[in-house]
Amino acid sequence: MLYRKMPKSKDNLSILGFGCMRLPGNGMNVDEKEAIKQLRFAIDQGVNYLDTAWPYHNGKSEEILGKAIKDGYREKVKIADKLPHWLCKSREDMDYYLNTQLERLNEKVIDYYLIHALDYQAWQKAKSIGVVDFLKKANEQGKIINIGFSFHGPKGDFKKIIDEYDWDFCQIQFNILDEHFQAGVEGLDYAYSKGIGVIIMEPLRGGSLAGQLPDAVEKIYQSAPQQRTNVEWALRWVWNHPGVVSVLSGMNNLVHIEENIKTAHKAMPESLSQEELAIIKAAADCFRSLMKVPCTGCQYCMPCPKNVDIPSSFTFYNNKYLFKQGFMSRSFYLLQLGDLQEGKPALASQCIDCGKCVKHCPQNINIPVELKKVKKDFEGKFTTKPLLFLMKTMLSQGEKKK
Repeated sequence: MLYRKMPKSKDNLSILGFGCMRLPGNGMNVDEKEAIKQLRFAIDQGVNYLDTAWPYHNGKSEEILGKAIKDGYREKVKIADKLPHWLCKSREDMDYYLNTQLERLNEKVIDYYLIHALDYQAWQKAKSIGVVDFLKKANEQGKIINIGFSFHGPKGDFKKIIDEYDWDFCQIQFNILDEHFQAGVEGLDYAYSKGIGVIIMEPLRGGSLAGQLPDAVEKIYQSAPQQRTNVEWALRWVWNHPGVVSVLSGMNNLVHIEENIKTAHKAMPESLSQEELAIIKAAADCFRSLMKVPCTGCQYCMPCPKNVDIPSSFTFYNNKYLFKQGFMSRSFYLLQLGDLQEGKPALASQCIDCGKCVKHCPQNINIPVELKKVKKDFEGKFTTKPLLFLMKTMLSQGEKKK
């Protein structure tokens, strides 16, 4: 495992961090035993930066991380957690959330504490109710050590936030598709120039850059003299930037963890050749041209008051165009979201345009508008109900044969 130094704390952090937003399981239901097994395996292989947050898995993420770092594992790692500022109406609320997080983690101190998902407007609001005093007191009391923020907003907002507080570190979204999105490479370089450590989230774009890629993208990677997996190409590109300290991967599969760790043994900064960088750029440009909705599947938009499964809707919609799987994508969309397996329907057509999801989307996607496109593509005006009935009948017949 390679390590890089946090500029201010001088901590040597593993270049691969473990993001606890997508632990193994199903939605909010986490397979606790498997999650702890995976976390400890990663730690045993040298991963020493573990990141969680108040809303991840409805609070279960913090609790499971707290259990995973028992039995001597706490001494091997640095843990990061985040203040849910949008839930704070007063200075006292901030103390409540931090103290509850410490209880969930069963810890007395959090090594790296971030204000979660800031843009400039949110930063101004947080300051107005006392966040600067909160951070100062929590640090003096020894409850938090390093102070940072995670960012989802325009590039200009990022620089203003950086300049208005003496931050130890920050966390930004950065990958081959988002080189110039939100803080982007310009923000990364700006923070680096100020001596502020940078943690990276969404290096694989919610998994979009892993596994099967569109044929056109695969052909570009296959043309490279140096053959790598899709994941290695994506991670190596992020680690190639010297301003990056650690990269968070939402790993929930031992095979994936092993693959990422293997790459983290050799990804030095500025180690990619100009030819390799050109190949990655060509692959990213091709990928962007095919993608319909820039959703990462982060789940911040959920739950929907009308039970629309927003991330899955966009996944199926993107897959139709990325992989030319029109019939298959529509079939799986209806199968999984159309109440075919005795669950609750979660179709795009259930959207009532309330706009709650838009406020929480880190990608600034106009979700109701995009859901209308999903509805048009996958549900149409007249065929959805008959097709759902037909598929449900076929499924029930299949069950009787078992």
